[in-house]
Amino acid sequence: MIIKREKYVEALLNKRWNGKVKIITGIRRCGKSFLLSTLYKDYLKSEGVLDDCFIEIALDRKANMKYRNPNELYEYVIGRTQNESKRYYVFIDEIQLSYKVKNEDVDESLVPEEDRDMLYTTFYDILNDLMARSNLDIYVTGSNSKMLSTDIVTNFRDRGTEIKVYPLSFKEYYVYSGLEKNDALAEYLMFGGMPLAVVENDEAEKRKYLTDLHKNVYIKDIVERYKLKDDEVLDALIDSLSSAIGSLTNPHNLANAAGTLMKRNTSDHTIKNYLDYLEDAYLFMGAKRYDVKGKRYFENTQKYYSMDLGLRNAKLNFRQQEKSHLMENMIYLELVRRGYSVDVGVVELTRVKNGKKQQSQYEIDFVVNTGQEKIYIQSALNVDTEEKQNQETFSLKNSGDLFRKIVIVDGNTKQWTDEDGIVYIGIIPFLLEESRLGF
Repeated sequence: MIIKREKYVEALLNKRWNGKVKIITGIRRCGKSFLLSTLYKDYLKSEGVLDDCFIEIALDRKANMKYRNPNELYEYVIGRTQNESKRYYVFIDEIQLSYKVKNEDVDESLVPEEDRDMLYTTFYDILNDLMARSNLDIYVTGSNSKMLSTDIVTNFRDRGTEIKVYPLSFKEYYVYSGLEKNDALAEYLMFGGMPLAVVENDEAEKRKYLTDLHKNVYIKDIVERYKLKDDEVLDALIDSLSSAIGSLTNPHNLANAAGTLMKRNTSDHTIKNYLDYLEDAYLFMGAKRYDVKGKRYFENTQKYYSMDLGLRNAKLNFRQQEKSHLMENMIYLELVRRGYSVDVGVVELTRVKNGKKQQSQYEIDFVVNTGQEKIYIQSALNVDTEEKQNQETFSLKNSGDLFRKIVIVDGNTKQWTDEDGIVYIGIIPFLLEESRLGF
């Protein structure tokens, strides 16, 4: 059974022949190559596109190593697309393996120091050239080794359009698994949505695959990209982040936590750099802290969420399984997967206690920006007592505005609304029925 990933195929169809390079990004092994070379290609062929209209180059294959030279890649594409009356789809897989080549025809002594990068031809140069050809529709995939989203934005500016691919959503997993909803949720919380882990039936092999993927692919990529002398600090930082998903933190606290794990000190500056590396590699995502009443961001603290729960659990040897944290991570992932900007909300209140004014901060798990409005979301395992319900909704009731407020609880609870207008819904219908809440 093929996992169809219809949302991403539709996104590609909506962007075809738009005059831009389609750049498919995401954490390695999340299915980018399969999406392009199998799912999207099969759809185009079903519409009548002929085989000779596809130009496909996978730069990770030994037979194609010479095309990692951008000039060779350019000549190959030009040579295959000579017929100007035909329209071609150009698929270049693992574009980050392309290296830069020095232009020998330029006198280096005449080029200012700050412009020395212009002495080299890169894949950005040849893609921008190919894009100008009206009979070519160009698609590339890039993983986090040498081509991250920050590089794409800088080099393509308004000439590229990015499609971010995530590990399988719970909905995609549930449809594929054939399991009962609650069983599917338990499996998804444990092993996540990396496609090859999902299709593996043996639990021991799932664990081994996810553990090896973390160590031999992601860590290795980051160490090589940033020329790190060792991976001990990086490894300790990932352990700290994985243990603290859903918790407010900052580089100083993480430096202390990582230092404790390593039994040696590391600097806040180093940790800040490593956090940037992990975000650029799509292993973790940071959520900024937003003052709901003051309408401002806090500079120093934020939360980090893992891109995939299976990878997170594998890093911790499947030990720490606090469902409340896993559920919060899953909700965050689902919201960003749906395309929303998501912050961590803070409500500051001044209250009188023992005759003295005290300022306190109360958390709203997620402030979702839909483009037209904000929606406040609280993640809670349950609200089965009045005390628990009041505790989970206190910050929502004191936000000082009329934006929609939602509490997502564990299980398959049907949607209902309390007397304050706060909506409650189970995590399963929230994940499976995207249109239910209107966003």
